[in-house]
Amino acid sequence: MSERYGYLGPEATFTEAALIALMEARGTAYAARVPMKNVDAALAAVAAGEIDGAVVPIENSVEGGVPATLDALSAHGRLQIVAETLVPITMVLAVKPGTTLADVRAFSSHPHGEAQVRGWIDDHLPNAVYRPASSTAAAARDRAHGTDAAGAPVDHQAAVCPRLAAERYGLEILAEDIGDRQDAVTRFVLVRLPGRLPRSTGADKTTIVAALASDRAGALLEMLEQFSTRGINLSRIESRPTGDGLGLYQFSIDLTGHIHEARMAEALTGVHRVTRSLQFLGSYPSADEVETTVAPENTDAAFADASAWLQRILTTGK
Repeated sequence: MSERYGYLGPEATFTEAALIALMEARGTAYAARVPMKNVDAALAAVAAGEIDGAVVPIENSVEGGVPATLDALSAHGRLQIVAETLVPITMVLAVKPGTTLADVRAFSSHPHGEAQVRGWIDDHLPNAVYRPASSTAAAARDRAHGTDAAGAPVDHQAAVCPRLAAERYGLEILAEDIGDRQDAVTRFVLVRLPGRLPRSTGADKTTIVAALASDRAGALLEMLEQFSTRGINLSRIESRPTGDGLGLYQFSIDLTGHIHEARMAEALTGVHRVTRSLQFLGSYPSADEVETTVAPENTDAAFADASAWLQRILTTGK
């Protein structure tokens, strides 16, 4: 029986493209692809064992972290990121055949998609109203069908979406590559139930969620010092409310390195001591494959040497 992996539907989303890339890289290109309505539903299905994994967006080069994913990863408890991939984001303006630019009074897209084309919209459709959609592909599908997923009529005349979605749903492309940034990219992660960790490659990333013990002065610095003293770089850090009261936050953090490295393992045990809670969400190969530079005093050999020195003192007194 082939494995089943979820992605944010409908068909032809950037998330499906990310899933295809990850499956090909892992040698499971023939796994079944299951469209899911949103991030929470996808991760809930993984947690319940209904699917073998799910691909979700976690970070965008224009808009930063994806709140829905950051919150869902934390809420669903023990899930594990095992891989990531980067997908260039290129948008088109798509319409039903025969529609002109002058006919467009409203357009639809995912909020992250809309954020990446604001300059082009201001220049070419300054009076058009934005209609949020659950995904860029959903905007294209709804425009093609004339109704949304619930069957309600839609009133947007254009979709900001990937070329693949426009072609899949039979739409005409009025404008190509309309993003304000030509180098926009979204990072997607593959999430599974916890299991054996991917091996350390030397070019890895570790993701955690840490909640401060309190909102007292210096609490965040105390946590961050666990990383800085061991030469661990934070490639992303974002605060999210815990929901337990004003001023209480947890931090979603990406670190360069792998938990199998002595410096990372020691840093995380230190964070565990000084925070209210710590979620480990995985150590996995970094998509950019750039090897992490580690200072001599932070290598595994240096930590092993220090441990041997301490053990000698404890056993011999010298």
